[in-house]
Amino acid sequence: MAHKPVAVVTGSSSGIGAAIARRLSAEGMAVVVNGSMNTEAGRALAAEMPDARYVRADIADPVQVRTLLQYVEDEHGALDLLVNCAGVTRAIPHGDLEAVTDDVWRAILDVNVIGTWQTTVAAMPLLRSSGAGHVVNISSVAGVRPAGSSIPYAVSKSAINHMTRLLAAAVGPDVRVNAVAPGLIDTPWAETFTEVRERVRAVTPLRRTGTPDDVAELVLGLHRAAYTTGEVVLADGGAHLLI
Repeated sequence: MAHKPVAVVTGSSSGIGAAIARRLSAEGMAVVVNGSMNTEAGRALAAEMPDARYVRADIADPVQVRTLLQYVEDEHGALDLLVNCAGVTRAIPHGDLEAVTDDVWRAILDVNVIGTWQTTVAAMPLLRSSGAGHVVNISSVAGVRPAGSSIPYAVSKSAINHMTRLLAAAVGPDVRVNAVAPGLIDTPWAETFTEVRERVRAVTPLRRTGTPDDVAELVLGLHRAAYTTGEVVLADGGAHLLI
């Protein structure tokens, strides 16, 4: 009897990650919810889904990453989909170079780049053994064009995009690797971006900002697209065409 598909979604206590976890659960997957900050929200999310469990782990810490993947192996013995959604940023105007200290760089790169890398590497044995493992990295349009909440954040997402392509070439055919690059998404973090939201809604082809569910549907679509790997797919309502 085939095992129930298993997904790990890092950074899924809230926002985009939570929407992805819910969508994958609705699709019939056993979901491991992960986060390092809001433990109460992570546990509540897992409690509302069948075959779900919250595991606290900071993906910037290699020891905690190994603990997370050991839980998956012990509990499920398999992993079909890893969604690297955990990420951090700092809101710093691009022209304010002095505000971008070494500590800012390290804080962002440790989670967004190194954390994504070491989680993927730790998950690779389980993904390979599944026979059709898949990694989806949550990137950003800031990694495609000169935009974003800060220069270190944009650089980190550009690194994720190139990492996605490099990994896809390196780990096929056993594992596929793709990325989703959202534009402005309606999350609590973006609530203060009033001017930007109005601009996006006024000029982009789809005349609206995105929702976490929009990103979740694209993640699921990529997971179903068995002949697609190494792609970075924009989810920005067409904003990249105009602004």
